[in-house]
Amino acid sequence: MKNNNDTGENSTAGKLQAKDIPAALLAGNTSRIHAQMTDDFKQMVSEEDLQSTARSMLQGVQSFQSVGGSSELNGYRQDSWLSDNGKLGLTTMLDKQDRIAAMQLQPVESFPATDKSLSKTTYRMPFDGEWYVFWGGTNVMQNYHYAVESQRYAYDLVQSKKRMSYSGDPKKNESYYAFGQPVLAPADGKVVSVVNTIADNEPVGVMNPKQPGGNMVVIDHGGEYSMLAHLQKGSVTVKPGDSVQAGDPIGKVGNSGNSSEAHMHFQVSDGPDLMTNKSIRIRWKNDIQPVKGQIVDASSSQIIQDSE
Repeated sequence: MKNNNDTGENSTAGKLQAKDIPAALLAGNTSRIHAQMTDDFKQMVSEEDLQSTARSMLQGVQSFQSVGGSSELNGYRQDSWLSDNGKLGLTTMLDKQDRIAAMQLQPVESFPATDKSLSKTTYRMPFDGEWYVFWGGTNVMQNYHYAVESQRYAYDLVQSKKRMSYSGDPKKNESYYAFGQPVLAPADGKVVSVVNTIADNEPVGVMNPKQPGGNMVVIDHGGEYSMLAHLQKGSVTVKPGDSVQAGDPIGKVGNSGNSSEAHMHFQVSDGPDLMTNKSIRIRWKNDIQPVKGQIVDASSSQIIQDSE
């Protein structure tokens, strides 16, 4: 894609489109951006706050380049850009009426040494079927986990149909396509720990930060540990000491722990503790490297739809 900063901010007579926002910010048109925010977002960020933040963080920035294209889920479109000096990320979320529901400027760090160091074990996706990558990649715009060493290369995955992760009442777990889907062992190994008694969050949107991983299974793959979190209460079918082979059923996708909706948090680490050990970038079957906005056919380990 071309540099989005090269597109004039007045490409439409009415509202700014996502691609126009970087140029508007750099031009100092914060009043126009603020006017296009949703009422909820305006309550969180005043026009003065936006102006002050932009002034201080955009010093030395001349342009922004699109990162990873656009991703759309549940009526919201997310776009991200990286500044020309590589030090600042910009992320926006627009609703179907092009109202700005969220926007973030954040410092960007990169970790090239660990980005290049893949796991020794080759892993399959921990389920079958098609899954949408909600968070995944090697920058904080595509993967918010990236800023935290213990979860840097983690993935959050949901199921979607027609760019929606649910159908029906969004407050009920059963409305989400991922909820209750079988979870499979991602590689051969030995189960080292299990949590299976934490309630799934309901109504959806209420989270449990005191038990962040929720129900989970940790598997030792010869010194590398896969962690499968937020599982459905009571669904885990393995116990510590069990040997598993790639593809064996071990539980079901749930919405337990610090989870905003039914999804799979999956990562590989150099130790069995989700919060303290170091995350390892995953060597996937067929050498795929999924990123935010892509759809993966887990059964064949193929990316079947890219971000726009």
